[in-house]
Amino acid sequence: MPTSPINPPNRRNRTGKREMQTNRKAIAAAIAGNALEWYDFTVFALMTPVIKNLFFPVDPKISGSEINALLLTTALFGTGFFMRPIGGLVLGYFGDRKGRKAAMTLGMGIMAVSVALLALTPTYATAGIAAPLIVLLARLLQGFSVGGEFGTSTAYLIEAAPPGRTGFYGSWQIAGQLMANVLGAVLGAALTLAFTQEQLAAGAWRIPFFVGLVIVPILLYMRASVIEPEASRRSMATLHKDNFIAALKNPGRNFLIGMGMVVASAVSFYVTFGYTVTYAKEVLKLPLMQSFLVQMIAAIVMVIVVPIAGAVSDRYPRRPLLLVSLIGYFVSLYPLYAWVISEPSIARLLVAQIVIGFFSAFFLGVYCTTLVELFPIRVRSTALAIVNNVAVLVFGGFAQFFVTWLIALTGSPLAPIFYVMIGVGLGLIAVIAMRPEDAEREQVPDGVVEQAS
Repeated sequence: MPTSPINPPNRRNRTGKREMQTNRKAIAAAIAGNALEWYDFTVFALMTPVIKNLFFPVDPKISGSEINALLLTTALFGTGFFMRPIGGLVLGYFGDRKGRKAAMTLGMGIMAVSVALLALTPTYATAGIAAPLIVLLARLLQGFSVGGEFGTSTAYLIEAAPPGRTGFYGSWQIAGQLMANVLGAVLGAALTLAFTQEQLAAGAWRIPFFVGLVIVPILLYMRASVIEPEASRRSMATLHKDNFIAALKNPGRNFLIGMGMVVASAVSFYVTFGYTVTYAKEVLKLPLMQSFLVQMIAAIVMVIVVPIAGAVSDRYPRRPLLLVSLIGYFVSLYPLYAWVISEPSIARLLVAQIVIGFFSAFFLGVYCTTLVELFPIRVRSTALAIVNNVAVLVFGGFAQFFVTWLIALTGSPLAPIFYVMIGVGLGLIAVIAMRPEDAEREQVPDGVVEQAS
């Protein structure tokens, strides 16, 4: 075959290699930044049993009892979710108007301030009421940043993906969150092994937050150096305020479908796995360190399953995969946890978390790309921010508070499982209501999407 003197094979090869390296760096920046955002959330959740009395001591004027201290701490965890819709709208709109790269970099900068506050905040014994107020400020900034992270970084991953690989690339959004869960669990287990409860309370609990603080400058640099996806650049060039608002109103039905799927995702992250350590220690009365290990092993299993599920969804229809995984998830929840509660042990908890984690991970690996492709490129970041943050605010933000309150109210250790079953059931209804073509939309140039939508 004759070669072109304008673009000889060796130059094309070099260009292709550079593009591949650039693409890998961009994907790494999106995944790593997303992982740090969720790492900070994970660490706060996992450290709840250790730090609850540092900010809400058992004192008649403050919490009054251990369960009230736990309720106040989980409520503080949930306050950040009030800022998520605001952050999602601001950063999502910013990402649609100014680009995914600009929004991801800005969000990471805000997260850096939040991480610094959490790493350096004094305890109640040192600063009195100012201590929980500083943590509250950090949580609000954290919520603002995370609110925009899902929409912008997920849209970036899908739009930067090669044709026919959107499922695999989109699954790494969830894999990044799970990697944060693994890292948080590893550090939690290491800390409980290396330090006594007194040493943890004296300051060792801060170590995971300092780890995040050290990583922030690297991730800021990585995100500032990525290249905007071509589809996003085309969209920004043609986007005007009027057609943006009109386009945002158009896929109204898909907002409800998307919210249903996000609810199933939210109860997975914030109850089935985010609450595991607290639940194991406070309700099942299992050792803290071994509970961290259960969390870590289950998360590792999920990290492996999620990208496999994403790759499978590039070869087979996504809707049936979502249905099968959610049905398995729903059906396995009650019998597995009833079995654990009947005779609590680390071995039983581990089996339950791995089985449930498999079904949850397969759903999560497929759902992320499906959710993104429900919406046209030109309003994608904003639409995803609305869908994700409204659903997470209602079912995720105060999930740990609600299930703790339900346990205290009913005295039943199965209360969290019923909460999760409701969330997974809503996700199942959403997928059943989804039209097959909603889950099979292939990534296409923005001009085509504009005409189609």
